[in-house]
Amino acid sequence: MTRIQDTRHNDLAEDDDTGMSLGEIWVALRAHLKLLTIGPLAAGLLALGVTYLIAPTFTAVTTFMPPQQAQSSAATALASLGSLAGLAGGGAGLGSPGERYVALMQSVTVSDRLIEQFKLMEAYEEKFRVDARKSLASNVRIALGKKDGLITVEVDDQSPQRAADIANRYVDELRSMTGTLAVTEAQQRRAFFERQLQQSRDKLVLAQQALQSSGFNAGALKAEPKAAAEAYARVKAETTAAEMRLQVLRGTLADGTPEIRQQQTTLAALREQMARAEMASDTSGGPDYVGRYREFKYQETLFELYARQFELARADESREGALIQVVDTATPPEKKSKPKRALIALTTTLAVALALIAFVLVRYAMRRTIAAPTDPNRSATA
Repeated sequence: MTRIQDTRHNDLAEDDDTGMSLGEIWVALRAHLKLLTIGPLAAGLLALGVTYLIAPTFTAVTTFMPPQQAQSSAATALASLGSLAGLAGGGAGLGSPGERYVALMQSVTVSDRLIEQFKLMEAYEEKFRVDARKSLASNVRIALGKKDGLITVEVDDQSPQRAADIANRYVDELRSMTGTLAVTEAQQRRAFFERQLQQSRDKLVLAQQALQSSGFNAGALKAEPKAAAEAYARVKAETTAAEMRLQVLRGTLADGTPEIRQQQTTLAALREQMARAEMASDTSGGPDYVGRYREFKYQETLFELYARQFELARADESREGALIQVVDTATPPEKKSKPKRALIALTTTLAVALALIAFVLVRYAMRRTIAAPTDPNRSATA
């Protein structure tokens, strides 16, 4: 009985031992040592030979410093503007300047210009422009340095000269776009006041024509003195600026915010002053010349205000300028960047070696399982 139990215990121990010991692994690998040595080396050499059939790729790099904004001058320029200060720089704080410059260089406009200039559809062998854009994007890397703030442009191409030319052309295209688009804070202020100045000029011409058509009346001058007209013009200009500022704030803030309530209070006070001035002029019984003269002085004051701010914005723009300072100009690279032949050969060799080792061990385990002896007396004993 004891012998039967020992036999059953040994059989169960053999069934549970389904793994392989280190000795068995070494035996399996040593039996195929030649395959495990020659196979990976042959695969590595084959991969190395294939890399010579791949056209080499060259990488050109250029680094430049984006334009810097003159915040102190902008604050001085807007200080005298009062209620219009928030309008001029409404979008200046959206995103960092460096990120905007990177986005401009990655735009479709810049990509299409480069595709046309360097005939990249033929170079990339693409039939459609959209595919050429994708190929160009895959060969270009534009990065903004987090610490130094410098922008780096890397371009891959099979031609060293073309890679350098494309990298340098990105900088030229950015200069062109910053010259036409309001990107910096000063450019945004200049564009804003340029539009307002043109509209104010047109209104001033109309007001002047209306004033001249009414004639000059000495009695009207007594009824509406020049000083009173100028004061009314200033109040009306401030009221208009306050209304515009309130509209801008309502576009970004809720009505219950302190900024909205404060602006509404300011606007109500200005409207009350303007209403008192209008009532005084209406009770004076002056002719039509009074209202036209008052409108003319209002437009003249507004025009002078916009003209002064426009000149300040232009001065800031010329000083900060879209000055792109190139740190490193891209030159035709002397060495290829792709393919990395040694890395490809080594990676292929290791991958094939691991695959062959796994294949040998799996096959050895399967053969051992099939060839394992069975005990014909086990079932009878059981």
